[in-house]
Amino acid sequence: MRIAEISVHSCPQRPLGTGDVGGMNLYILTLSHEMNRLGVDVDIFARWHDPDEPEIIRINERTRLIHIRAGEPRDISKMDVFNCLPEFQAKILEFMQKDGAKYDILRSHYWTSALVAEQIKKQLGVPDIVTFHTLGEVKNRASGAHEEPEIRIQSEKKIVAITDCIVTSTAEGKNNLINLYGCLPEKIKIIPPGVNLDVFLPRDQEKARRELDLENYRRVLLFAGRLQPFKGLDLLLHAMTNLPNHGMTKLLVVGGNSGDNDELAKMNALTNELGIGSRVDFVGPVEHEKMPVYYNAADICIVPSYHESFGLVAVEALASGTPVLASRVGGLATIVKDGETGYLFEERSPEALAAYLCLMMSENEIRNSMAGAARQSVLKYSWSSTAQHLLQEYQKLLKVPTNCC
Repeated sequence: MRIAEISVHSCPQRPLGTGDVGGMNLYILTLSHEMNRLGVDVDIFARWHDPDEPEIIRINERTRLIHIRAGEPRDISKMDVFNCLPEFQAKILEFMQKDGAKYDILRSHYWTSALVAEQIKKQLGVPDIVTFHTLGEVKNRASGAHEEPEIRIQSEKKIVAITDCIVTSTAEGKNNLINLYGCLPEKIKIIPPGVNLDVFLPRDQEKARRELDLENYRRVLLFAGRLQPFKGLDLLLHAMTNLPNHGMTKLLVVGGNSGDNDELAKMNALTNELGIGSRVDFVGPVEHEKMPVYYNAADICIVPSYHESFGLVAVEALASGTPVLASRVGGLATIVKDGETGYLFEERSPEALAAYLCLMMSENEIRNSMAGAARQSVLKYSWSSTAQHLLQEYQKLLKVPTNCC
C-alpha cells in the first residue's frame, strides 16, 4: 500500500514551535514512520518553502518528503497559500506522472490540502481521507470574532460533503463536524494522535532542573506551544500577578511566534507591564527531542487555550509524570482527568487560574498524587495504536482484508 500525504502550508520537517509548525507537523512525520512499520509506503507532499532544500528528501527507505514549487519559495500567509493551490495541484499531478508512483489513498491535512486532494482524487480515482486538525467555525466561536475567513468555512463545508472519510481526534471533534458542518456521522472516525512513550516518561526532577539552571526555584511552571492569541498565554501572565511574589516561582514559556504575528513581543511587553519580568523566561522554540527535560523540570504544565482540537502538550506532560492545569475545551477535557491528573478550569479569569495554581503549588500531597496517576492515564495514546487504527480505515476504503497491505 502506498499513501500520498498532502500538507500544503507546512513542511513536516521544520522545527516545532515556530511559524505554522506545530502538532500537525509532528503528527504527519511520526505517523509516517509508524505506517512504514506496518508495511505502508508514504510520500508527503508539501509546498517548497526553502530554495536551499532539495526537491525530494528521503526520510527513510519507505517515506519521501516531496517539495512542490508553488508561489514564492519562502514562508507566506495561509491566504497566499490558498491562492497557490491551482499551481500546487497541477505540479503534484505533473510530479506523479513523471515519477510513476501509484497511490492507493490520498490523505490530506488542513482545509487547503483537502481542496487539493479533492481535485487530484478526480484524476487518480482513489479514495481520500481528510484530517482538518482545526476547524474555522470552531476557532471563530472560541475567539468570539470572525478571524477565520469565510472562504475557509465554506471550503470546509464543501470538503465535508464530498470526502470519503474524515479522521478527527475526539468525540467533540465529531460533534462539531456533525452540528456545525452537517457531516454524515458514518463518515467520521475518531482516532486520537499518540505520544512517544519511550521518550516522554518520568525522570529525576532535580537533575532536569540542574540541566536548565533552575535549582534555586521552589516551583517551576511550564507553558509550551506556538505563541498565538488563542493559546491564552496572556491569561496565564495576568494570573502570575496573583501568585505569592517571593521570587521562588519561575514560569518557562517554550515556543516562538506563529505566522506573521509578533505575539512574542506583545507577551514580553505585557510581562514588563505587569512587573513579572523576573518571574518569566521566554525560552523560545525547543527541539521536540529536548522537550522531556522541560516537562520533567516542571511542577505543573499549564494549557490555558481558548480551544484545542486535541492537546498534544497535555498528553506529553502527563506521560512525563507532570500534572496539567488546562482549559475545559476540546480534547483537553478528555485528556486531563479533573481532580486526578490535574485540574480543568472554565472561568477565564486570572484570579480563578491563580487559585488553581496556588492549590497545586502548595498542596504537595495533591500534586504528588496527580503526578503519580499522570502517566498511566495516557498510556492508551500511542502512535502505534493510531497507525493501526488508521490502517484499518484505509483497508475498509480499499475493501481489502484487514492486516493486508
